[in-house]
Amino acid sequence: MSETEFHHVAQAGLELLRSSNSPASASQSAGMTVTDQAFVTLATNDIYCQGALVLGQSLRRHRLTRKLVVLITPQVSSLLRVILSKVFDEVIEVNLIDSADYIHLAFLKRPELGLTLTKLHCWTLTHYSKCVFLDADTLVLSNVDELFDRGEFSAAPDPGWPDCFNSGVFVFQPSLHTHKLLLQHAMEHGSFDGADQGLLNSFFRNWSTADIHKHLPFIYNLSSNTMYTYSPAFKQFGSSAKVVHFLGSMKPWNYKYNPQSGSVLEQGSASSSQHQAVFLHLWWTIYQNNVLPLYKSAQAGEAHASPGHTLCLSDVGALCTDSVSGVGEPCANSTPSAGVLCANSPLGSNQPAQGLPEPTQMVDETLSLPEGRRSEDVDLAVSVSQISIEEKVKELSPEEERRKWEEGRIDYMGKDAFARIQEKLDRFLQ
Repeated sequence: MSETEFHHVAQAGLELLRSSNSPASASQSAGMTVTDQAFVTLATNDIYCQGALVLGQSLRRHRLTRKLVVLITPQVSSLLRVILSKVFDEVIEVNLIDSADYIHLAFLKRPELGLTLTKLHCWTLTHYSKCVFLDADTLVLSNVDELFDRGEFSAAPDPGWPDCFNSGVFVFQPSLHTHKLLLQHAMEHGSFDGADQGLLNSFFRNWSTADIHKHLPFIYNLSSNTMYTYSPAFKQFGSSAKVVHFLGSMKPWNYKYNPQSGSVLEQGSASSSQHQAVFLHLWWTIYQNNVLPLYKSAQAGEAHASPGHTLCLSDVGALCTDSVSGVGEPCANSTPSAGVLCANSPLGSNQPAQGLPEPTQMVDETLSLPEGRRSEDVDLAVSVSQISIEEKVKELSPEEERRKWEEGRIDYMGKDAFARIQEKLDRFLQ
């Protein structure tokens, strides 16, 4: 990207940043809510929860009119569950081991697709008529409610192979029938890329030719680190981006942020490239202003004392009573065994940080959370000149590792990824 083009995009980014610091009031956000439609994301561990929290706050910043839902795995800690419940209307645990028989069977037959099958769980959210899925490594830059005018399956072309769609942003209609067909397809055909994008592209194989109205423009899934070869088009349309996708192995939380200078640095190296610097700055600004304060309030034991905010863990059909209205409403979820942590009145944090959190404190244990939930698996290093997010490295004994597997607490994104298991098997068989 030339310096002129970067300046054009950076200027647009600064405008977005200024608008993001004008929070929507609770009445504006809640008064027009469409209750049978939702934005959905997935957080598989505490690290990805950081992305989900920024995504959720970026949605709330732009006066959304739909519900917010986050799917989590058993690996997510107690503290992060509490914090997520302050941003999302529903926090739904997906445990493939304890799910319905047909889900469990698919997982046993295709264990390498564990993460993919978890993402497919979004089709079971049948208490919603239509949803928009957003990966946790996306950032919303403006109101995108118009996506709900699109039909299933609407998605943007993948920049690497435009005949395929990118599965980071898509419109879908929850359906148990579609969910079963997807799982059957997964068992019979697997995924050509080993992930959800390959599986979904082979299932919705007519996407590229069937209906042009289901092709989302690039502005709804703009890769932050792709060097677009058609520079005039990027200059013309790039500043209109509505959703940025941080594709690749380097995620925003893998960088370090200097809140004084606003600079974003790679771990142990120089500053990030100009091409995505403005988007990384936006991500970290939201993290500093709207996510870090949530840690402070949760660690101070305020999460369960906020007016109009209720936490509940229950099975399908259990009532979750709103502390303001006193009206019981179902905490809906499609799989009977899945635990649901729900908040009837989400409290998106719209105030600037009053102070930075004490990252080593734990949440008040009086919260009614299930036994066996772990403490947070992230280290937040916060100082005047730098903020960083790092994953804690824990060495478990073989007995602890085996017990984690038996309990279904499998780290699909980390050391339990299929590729790493295959490496161990290959070494053993040599």
